[in-house]
Amino acid sequence: MADAETVTIQQLAARTGEERVSDWVEVTQAMIDTFAEATGDHQFIHVDPAKAAMTPFGGTIAHGFLTLSLMPLLNSLTPQPRIEGVKMGVNYGGNKVRFLTPVRSGKRVRGRFKTLELAEKRPGQWQQTVEFTVEIEGESKPAMIAEWISQIFV
Repeated sequence: MADAETVTIQQLAARTGEERVSDWVEVTQAMIDTFAEATGDHQFIHVDPAKAAMTPFGGTIAHGFLTLSLMPLLNSLTPQPRIEGVKMGVNYGGNKVRFLTPVRSGKRVRGRFKTLELAEKRPGQWQQTVEFTVEIEGESKPAMIAEWISQIFV
């Protein structure tokens, strides 16, 4: 974001517990089909609308891993400060991932990000644990909840 505030990593750490929410994004059949091509997962519940219509889902659904992989996109659509002096950030791993509700093709989703911890592990290397929830517009239960860990280098 061009006009985002700039904060130090220490100032960001002091905001632990704050929550950020992204804009909505439509999960289209084209997106699902492209993901199927990239991963080789062509299970009919994802790519065959006619067969998928006969399941309890009533149509095609996004792959769970597609839902998880929306994290960078949804994060980019979330208002957030820039970190002063950041050199890079990398994925470190996850503590848990749970797929709770399928995302039907054509539904809109948004990300909810809550920093659980941001701590310096070595000089200039910070570890951030974020609770990442994917909400489905009009649904009471989220699509997914994950606890994700990143390393931030300043």
